[in-house]
Amino acid sequence: MATRPPVGLPKLSRRSRILLIVGVVLLFGLITGSRLLDTYVNWLWFGEVKFRDVYSTVLLTRLGLFAAVGLVVGGVVALNLYLAYRSRPVFVPVSGPDDPVARYRTVVMRRMRLFAIGIPVFVGLVAGASAQTEWQEIQLFLNRQPFGVTDPQFGHDIGFYAFQLPFYQWLLSWLFVATAVSFIGAVIAHYLFGGIRLAGRGGQLSGPARLHLALVAGTFVLLKAVAYFFDRYELLLHDTTKFVGASYTDLNAVLPAKLILMCIAVFCAVAFFAGAFMRNVQLPAIATVLLVLSSVLVGAAWPAVLEQFSVKPNAIQKEAESITRNIAATRQSFGLTEDKVEIKPYEGKQNVSNDQIKANDAATLGNVRLLDPAVLSRTFTQFQQQRPFYGFPNKLDVDRYTVDGKMRDYIVAVRELKLDSLPQGQRDWINQHLVYTHGNGFVYAEANKVNAVADESNGGYPEFKTGEVKSNGEVGNDPKGIKVDQPRAYYGELFAPNDYSIVGGRPDGAAAEYDTDAKSYTYTGAGGVPIGNVFNKLAFAAYYSERNILFNQSITDESKILFKRTPRDRVQAVAPWLTVDSDPYPAVINGRITWIVDGYTTLDSYPYAQRTQLGDATNDSLTADGVVISQVNKPVNYIRNSVKATVDAYDGTVSLYQIDDKDPVLKAWMGVFPNTVKPGSEISDELREHFRYPEDLFKVQRQMLSKYHVSSPSDFYSGVGYWEPPQDPTIDNATTVDAQRDAASKRRDRQPPFYVLAGDPNDPKKVSFQLQSPLVRENREFMAAYVSASSDPETYGKISVLQLNQDAKGPQQIQTQFLTSDNVSRELNLLTQQKTTVVYGNLLTLPVGGALLYVEPVYIERASNNTSYPQLSKVLVWYGDRVGYASTLNEALDQVLSGVGAVVPPPADNNGENNGETSTPPTTTPPVSGSLSPELQKAINDIDAALADVRKAQQDGNFTELGQAYARLDEAGKRFKQYNTGAPSAPPANESSVVPSPTPSG
Repeated sequence: MATRPPVGLPKLSRRSRILLIVGVVLLFGLITGSRLLDTYVNWLWFGEVKFRDVYSTVLLTRLGLFAAVGLVVGGVVALNLYLAYRSRPVFVPVSGPDDPVARYRTVVMRRMRLFAIGIPVFVGLVAGASAQTEWQEIQLFLNRQPFGVTDPQFGHDIGFYAFQLPFYQWLLSWLFVATAVSFIGAVIAHYLFGGIRLAGRGGQLSGPARLHLALVAGTFVLLKAVAYFFDRYELLLHDTTKFVGASYTDLNAVLPAKLILMCIAVFCAVAFFAGAFMRNVQLPAIATVLLVLSSVLVGAAWPAVLEQFSVKPNAIQKEAESITRNIAATRQSFGLTEDKVEIKPYEGKQNVSNDQIKANDAATLGNVRLLDPAVLSRTFTQFQQQRPFYGFPNKLDVDRYTVDGKMRDYIVAVRELKLDSLPQGQRDWINQHLVYTHGNGFVYAEANKVNAVADESNGGYPEFKTGEVKSNGEVGNDPKGIKVDQPRAYYGELFAPNDYSIVGGRPDGAAAEYDTDAKSYTYTGAGGVPIGNVFNKLAFAAYYSERNILFNQSITDESKILFKRTPRDRVQAVAPWLTVDSDPYPAVINGRITWIVDGYTTLDSYPYAQRTQLGDATNDSLTADGVVISQVNKPVNYIRNSVKATVDAYDGTVSLYQIDDKDPVLKAWMGVFPNTVKPGSEISDELREHFRYPEDLFKVQRQMLSKYHVSSPSDFYSGVGYWEPPQDPTIDNATTVDAQRDAASKRRDRQPPFYVLAGDPNDPKKVSFQLQSPLVRENREFMAAYVSASSDPETYGKISVLQLNQDAKGPQQIQTQFLTSDNVSRELNLLTQQKTTVVYGNLLTLPVGGALLYVEPVYIERASNNTSYPQLSKVLVWYGDRVGYASTLNEALDQVLSGVGAVVPPPADNNGENNGETSTPPTTTPPVSGSLSPELQKAINDIDAALADVRKAQQDGNFTELGQAYARLDEAGKRFKQYNTGAPSAPPANESSVVPSPTPSG
């Protein structure tokens, strides 16, 4: 019977082949065309900002990696396929007429060149495309720098772990990939060409196939031996439940096991090589079994036994050395060493006279900030928006300026272009990209002042000052304010990623850039990419899929296109190796609005240093509400704020400045991109005066400081003395019991740090601009420490920690005291009944007089004509177990400092029954010792009577009677103050509530 020859794939017709080729070309064109277009646009943009060397370096590095890894992996695969083909048997028996292997073999043989070249090329392309994204590890290895610090186990410089070890592991991983893919390819090739046959008992393996596969497998095992060698160093980055670093088990069991396994792997590799030439498959098989058993017994079982029966029963003693190393490394890697952090004991409660407080703490008391930058965005918009296409960020910024010889802190913002606010009927392409192109003005308000209000039932507003283009086209500034020479802002935080504007020369009658109602404007800055020539028009028309760019007659040879317009995007693009702070802020430098952006160098390979997720560490109540953007959640165990970047709001110029000349990571990147980071000597004094200690870095450091202020290994292991950032007391869900909340929700609800102008912790009489945050005891609400970081040029970066010696109320408890205080709760209930929204501003914690002063502004929002915006209504103050509540800060401070505020019972000690819970202050009038005048006694009686009338009116819901009772209470309180000139003891507990209150309507 004749044997039917194997049938191959059906042959394509000439027309089908042509269509297939055209389809492949079109697909390739679509993929590469988009890439080429992006490359050309980015090339133009980097040329605009004068950072083209950065782009070319990154591009060439990625292309080099793509080619090198692709050639190596693809070449190794091609070599092994070639060896498999050359060593194929001369005669390959066919099992039958329908043998599938024979059919596929015929297909391959007919298109040998296609498969021989196509498979390695495909593998190489995939490998190269994957490897080119890891360009940073390669460049850091090539430009590595020493840290000058060695690890305590192996004695290597930290630079080995930061720059060299990641590269070696990267290289080893690709050798593993090349070897594994080659082995799989060789097995398939040998099977296809008959070197491996499954027919017969146990199958058959030809001699050349055995030799080839044994050599490849031996190479893989030899690479595993090298991996065991480098795994020893990885132990110093082992993340245990308590700390990061090599534990007792790692040092005494796992580390020796890695050396033993390395030797066994070398022996197994030799066995594979020997078995290949001796034609003995038993030797490699025995070696493989030995390696597997050794991995189980030596690498897993023995460390587990040691951990279970030796370490766990004596963990504190066994892990003491490792914990000590972890503490030292973490403090070093996060910049918390003794030369940067000063921890001092703080009394927390001290008997100091009011005169001493006012004299010694005038710098703090005179600069208490009342305006909350996270609350007042809508207020700024209401009063300073001017036009519907302008706007302000959700969170404003705090900065300090010296005006009239005195330093003050200000709430600052740029009146930016906000195209989303354009009326729907005006959102055409011309308006959005040709007419409305820039913002106008720098708006600021002194942070501890509001305007004078004649009617105290209404709230106060910031005292706005501006530097802006006036209606006549001229630049106008407040004569006693900050001078702004160029208030136009073409770059800002409110631009969307795809927003662009076309500016520059306009022919007569064409759409002009809007500047004021009476004047138009033509951009004259250096920013922007020329778009006048036809080729660039075509490129950007394709890039934005917008044909109007091609045909609009307003675009001339002098026109430019502005894009990538947010400060963070511009800095991140020119410095892709930086982690950019989430909150850029504007400052006026030499008369120009300048965005200042903080940049961090980070690592996740610092030996023994604790890791943290950057996004989790920087999350708080503002990021949870979307007021501030969140950082990407990536692991870090080393961070430095080594770069300050500036972006000119008018022309978009980006400048990078080195502010830490000791950071080896920055030095390495400066080797990769020379001449991109300017030395610190080029920073002007005016610019340096506006540097702020960055929030994201401070959040990470306070989280680390919460645990790593503990020096004793036993206390650290037991968690004794741990701190944590407090929950934000001004948000609704902060009142949830901690035990009922998961760790993620607690991170989201943390109180953010605040910028304040206050007394220097080391010299309370000296005013200092600082970033501060309270810390409470872990899982408790008692205050543990007060942390502040200096932003002053002379002491920039110095962190001061005031560690409380005794329990003191924390922010959450203080907020409870505020809200349960009789006079406060009464008025807030009244406002709620009037459908007025109460907004609590930031609760500031300030060290004053050896104790802690808490200040919280209270805002109200009244809906009117579909608009609602916060206005300052009252100020809450807590000091010395007293609550002050008044329309102004001075009045509230006088209440607590003069002893007339509502008395709050002190918390019980740690053994007390109330366990720190707050209680409602007494509502009865305390007796006043000594003889009282008839007028004073009558005032006291009238206060009691008025309070009773207020309670009755509240219960009855009689707003008219409630307003009259408040009036009587106010009048009686004033008489009490008038006649209480020599009383030897405190006035009524509720006297601090004797303030004008809104008269209910209806």
